[in-house]
Amino acid sequence: MNDATKKLATGFHEGERAAQECAGETAIADRNIAVLSDTVIGGARPFIAKQFMVVVGSIDAAGDVWASLVFGKPGFLHTDTGRAIQIDVVPKERDLADPVWDNMAAHPDLGMLFIELGSRRRYRVNGTVQRLDERGAEVAIREAYPNCPKYIQRRHLRQMGEPSLPVQAAHGTVLRGAVEDILRRADTLFVASRHAETGADASHRGGQPGFIKVVNDNTLRIPDYDGNSLFNTLGNFNVDPRGGLCIPDFRHGQLLQLTGSVAVKWQQDDPANETGGTRRFWEFTVDKWILRDTPQPLEWEYLDASPFNPPVAV
Repeated sequence: MNDATKKLATGFHEGERAAQECAGETAIADRNIAVLSDTVIGGARPFIAKQFMVVVGSIDAAGDVWASLVFGKPGFLHTDTGRAIQIDVVPKERDLADPVWDNMAAHPDLGMLFIELGSRRRYRVNGTVQRLDERGAEVAIREAYPNCPKYIQRRHLRQMGEPSLPVQAAHGTVLRGAVEDILRRADTLFVASRHAETGADASHRGGQPGFIKVVNDNTLRIPDYDGNSLFNTLGNFNVDPRGGLCIPDFRHGQLLQLTGSVAVKWQQDDPANETGGTRRFWEFTVDKWILRDTPQPLEWEYLDASPFNPPVAV
């Protein structure tokens, strides 16, 4: 029985189940897996269609994992039947500084997270690119399910301008200067992971500014808070440590994308309760990063922080 068959039989692949066992949350996971479907439920379809942003997890030709944010006018994301997602972005509106478009051509697995920061609502879809052409992409759905609203800092998009391409982009491998500044003040990140048999995944992490710790020039340390007990992200990292991060700089209209590898740390000392009681962290070792402007000028209004955010040690 291969890994994909095992997941169909149990609801989880071996990495997810191992993470659930480490956390002592297998019973909760077995209960929560009931939300999983292979189609987008009817009530989520209008939600997807009104979004102007989607988080995408993709894989490049070398096997590295990337997290991206793709923007468009409401309606550019839609699903008519609930069995496939259309991403309508024509070539002249594609930001080629973002690896996502080349990645979709190189590897069909795609993770998507539809998240509305202002309402703290999110919906997760994993699937396979079955069309990539002049109209955009179509993604056949493998898994779809809602996520809880915890740890999302509320922001309202007040204005989005027209795309201006190409964008300015910088590349590097060490966490210094402007890159380090963005990391230290971030309160929102998006993480991509993968499993060779069951596909790519995109997820959200949030916390008080400073919850991402810059350990050294190429290492980040991130607390892992209590969640839905499915352990999709950590489960993927158990099997394949490659991962990607995308961190928006809401103030300056930039996106920081990093690709590298992850080591999950269990049962760690946590005297300041930075993990909210889980005693889990994960360390991200950076291979390379891209810092670029958003294709469209975006004007965000900060509303409030999540009441669930654990404290951050000074």
